[in-house]
Amino acid sequence: MTGDDTPATDGGTDTEGADSLALDPWGSSTVSDYRKLFDEFGIESFEDVLADVPNPHYLMRRAIIFGHRDYRRVLDAMRAGEPFAALSGFMPTGDPHIGHKMVFDEIIWHQEQGGDAYALIADLEAHSARGLSWEEIDEHARDYLLSLLALGFDPEEGELYRQSTNRDVQDLAFELGIEANFSEFEGIYGFDGETDVSHMQSVVTQMADILYPQLDEPKPTVIPVGPDQDPHVRFARDLAARTRYFGVTEAYASFECDDAERALLARAYEALDTGEDTVRCVHAADWLDETDLPDADADALDAAVEKLRAAGKEPLRPRVRFLVRNADEDAFEALIDAVEGEKRVFEEHVDSFDMDREEAESLAREVEVENGGYGFRPPSSIYHRFMTGLTGGKMSSSIPASHISLLDDPEDGYDKVKAATTGGRTSAEEQRELGGEPDDCPVYELYAYLLAADDDAFAERVYEECRNGERLCGDCKEQAATLMREFLADHQEKRAEVEELLAESDIELESPRR
Repeated sequence: MTGDDTPATDGGTDTEGADSLALDPWGSSTVSDYRKLFDEFGIESFEDVLADVPNPHYLMRRAIIFGHRDYRRVLDAMRAGEPFAALSGFMPTGDPHIGHKMVFDEIIWHQEQGGDAYALIADLEAHSARGLSWEEIDEHARDYLLSLLALGFDPEEGELYRQSTNRDVQDLAFELGIEANFSEFEGIYGFDGETDVSHMQSVVTQMADILYPQLDEPKPTVIPVGPDQDPHVRFARDLAARTRYFGVTEAYASFECDDAERALLARAYEALDTGEDTVRCVHAADWLDETDLPDADADALDAAVEKLRAAGKEPLRPRVRFLVRNADEDAFEALIDAVEGEKRVFEEHVDSFDMDREEAESLAREVEVENGGYGFRPPSSIYHRFMTGLTGGKMSSSIPASHISLLDDPEDGYDKVKAATTGGRTSAEEQRELGGEPDDCPVYELYAYLLAADDDAFAERVYEECRNGERLCGDCKEQAATLMREFLADHQEKRAEVEELLAESDIELESPRR
């Protein structure tokens, strides 16, 4: 991420790398090597920021949340006691299951850390992309909401809504649609001439969902998702940047240049600035021509030298540049007036010599919001691992045996765990001799993702006992099955207790479209 609010090399909206690792928000994506996501899509390792997380959730501590995109913005706000938000949506195509609980927990944890929490029912997406009737959507939506509340979401401090009845989201989606085009839908999602227009519209609605927490005020916002939803996050980041009135970047002369050229200008200036004589563009051109820079891109070097020579004796000086993107004349004039100190005004940008980049970004956003703009900050995201299905493969709502529904009878949950695939050996003797394989075991995942809850020592003990051959699969599954039965019984009791809380919330439980 660059210093301004323009998304950096985070995958943009192209699909480079997708041939070897495709991320499909509506498919059955699985990821066998999460490290590829770092290289191919610009996702960063969550381990890099874990030490800065106040009171990290056990999903973070156990590396189940494995990656992030620009999450430091959220952490900075969290630690400083400044506004931030968390949002995620749920497509009500079936019963909520234990895989969905991860996202529920992530939203609730951010709410507990002081964030504005949003949870939405993606009913427009379910209707357009999956063809569910409004009656089916209403039934499933209610179940998702009850489980969310039973797990601890506070509807008085947070917001629950459904896409189809939130007019602000729909209006924002319309505005964002102006910034999107069909070729992007083709490149990002593989849409073609057979794709329903309503499906495409639902994508823009999801972009509006992601940015919705910032309608009242721009603030860092995190979207907790599985990696298959990363295309949505990248697209939303791009659209957030496209709506901005002003861009902020560093510059050294009056002419425009790209990042590679700007880096060369910076090197020349640092080499020539002695604090005595004015550094001029022609001097920088000579230095670049005469200095061996084996790491420099040849095309960027030629372009930088050409631009510097054309500028001649113009002083080469560091400055912050405000670029006009979508600002009208009144907003541009307001920006000019707001920039204090030494400045130079051009037709489509303003150069400030007395501000640093952080100050400039804050000022640009302030002027934008005061003049009717959104001032969106690029949304951040955190990514959790896919939970393995009890039968192997990805956990799926459409395969009952692969998952445990939060609505399952506790005895059925017990039976499903008892019947689950394990990472054990072919015999007890071999297990004792070679140890189990907890890293490839759906049952161990139940402990790590759910059953051990906040008890890291318990989760670690199960792991080590399995790996060392002390824990046999039969006993392990019996313990897990018993804990699952207890969890389901407790959760369903809490669901009954929050029925009234849901009824009193603002969300419409029955769609007016029925």
